[in-house]
Amino acid sequence: MKITAHNVGTPCWAELGTTDLTAAGAFYSDLLGWTAGEPNADAGGYTMMHLGDDPVAALTPIFQEGQPVAWTASIAVADVDATVAEATGAGGSVLAGPMDVFDLGRFAVLADPTGAVISLWQARQFPGAGRLNETGALCWIELRTRDTAAAQAFYTKVFGWTANAGDGYTQFGVDGQDFGGMMAMGEDFPEGIPPHWALYFGVDDVDASAAKAVELGGIVHVPGTDIPDTGRFAVLTDPQGGAFAIFTPAS
Repeated sequence: MKITAHNVGTPCWAELGTTDLTAAGAFYSDLLGWTAGEPNADAGGYTMMHLGDDPVAALTPIFQEGQPVAWTASIAVADVDATVAEATGAGGSVLAGPMDVFDLGRFAVLADPTGAVISLWQARQFPGAGRLNETGALCWIELRTRDTAAAQAFYTKVFGWTANAGDGYTQFGVDGQDFGGMMAMGEDFPEGIPPHWALYFGVDDVDASAAKAVELGGIVHVPGTDIPDTGRFAVLTDPQGGAFAIFTPAS
């Protein structure tokens, strides 16, 4: 789906912080059909990834010592500074920013009260992803946390999200459109894995894409699994250790 503007409170961008921009660019290009733009030397090599002519994600170097290789989702906001104030008042913490990115926009990086990291984006010249919810594009974000009650209170207050809970899974949305979910981290999650947001990207065939990821040096952690009446997903890591998921909707 082509996107020219993002509604406030919804996911608008995906960034991978990685130790090897070139290798990560090759992996995701082969797996998801992306092409890499020219690295921005003024931004440490920040590299836009495109689906056709449209930007859909970016690769960024690791900027802080101890920062893990990880995908981060950005949420569109009308005012980064006001949202940061709201977030800190609700128990979140600021990891970076707020700061301007040239004339493109203004951003900040937060940790919610449970420790999961998420970014804010106040668009100026750059609105965010040019495509969502299709093959090769971001299609879902999912919070995995050990304190779902605290997380739900935070996100509904700070971003105005709705929360629809059922069968151990909560769906988040804005204005009746769900774009993400939340699940509790149980015993199947090792203690060393912190709360985090998982990003899902659309593919035409989950099992074929998972097999291709392995050929490209990735690892399958959750093999292709059906979600009744919804679709099929798998959870992977790229060769540098960045975790992500792939999803094919039910036909």
